[in-house]
Amino acid sequence: MSSTSPVTKAVIPAAGLGTRFLPATKAQPKEMLPVVDKPAIQYVVEEAVAAGIDDILIITGRSKRSIEDHFDRQFELEYYLEAQGKHENLSNVVEIAELADIHYVRQGEPLGLGHAISVARKHVGDNSFAVLLGDEFMAPGAALLPGMIATHAQYGRSVIALQEVAIEEISRYGCAKPEQVSDNLVRILDIVEKPQPADAPSNLAVMGRYVFTPEIFEKLEGVQPGVGGEIQLTDAIALLLADQAVYGYTFEHGRYDTGTVLAYIKTTIELAMERPDLAPELGPFLDELRSRRALG
Repeated sequence: MSSTSPVTKAVIPAAGLGTRFLPATKAQPKEMLPVVDKPAIQYVVEEAVAAGIDDILIITGRSKRSIEDHFDRQFELEYYLEAQGKHENLSNVVEIAELADIHYVRQGEPLGLGHAISVARKHVGDNSFAVLLGDEFMAPGAALLPGMIATHAQYGRSVIALQEVAIEEISRYGCAKPEQVSDNLVRILDIVEKPQPADAPSNLAVMGRYVFTPEIFEKLEGVQPGVGGEIQLTDAIALLLADQAVYGYTFEHGRYDTGTVLAYIKTTIELAMERPDLAPELGPFLDELRSRRALG
């Protein structure tokens, strides 16, 4: 039986090459691209901390050092802000370094999401843990990750975030075959990676939040590399299903996506429009821009 001790560890895979965002990501990590005035990965870390997680392992790769620098103290900057009386800015930058105990390990080779998570085995040990993908995050106060952790505590099994998508979009995601348990909880009977719409077992797509029992590491070892030598996490979850129940936690709202250029732009605009210091000027600008484009 898997441990049902509190989930206090999280793994954030951030070793990808970010090729969709080239040339912006040639010399900086995709995860450090600003969403309004915070890098995307900071939203992810804050989401984990808000769910009660205080031990975070970020899986990095080459040219990702700026992620470590961002979550570290920068005494020269702090001294300058203090001397200039910029106390709010000072508080913000100090708080970043105090969010959680953040650790780093390099993936070494870009061999897929499953391989990136397997690198965390020594750090996680025999504990259950959360996985938060670095190119999406939930709105502050969202109940998704806390609900997944509570479901894991109740059943002692792995829990995966699921969201309904248009069936024509399902080929972009992992897809679950569900058996309803309660309003927002299903038992996953099967899981497939990026099926064609005609072959999809449902329109429930796997989103980038997971709570895993430590047995997932054994299954990752048993996965055969696919195209490009990558280890697919979906394949490991399918193996886990053969041994123990895996649950899907469904949700509807609150997800922000930064995984593609268009999604990143939409997310940035949406969050900027929620800011009282930006929306009063940004809103009229967007209206004016739309009018100008309509006029040609």
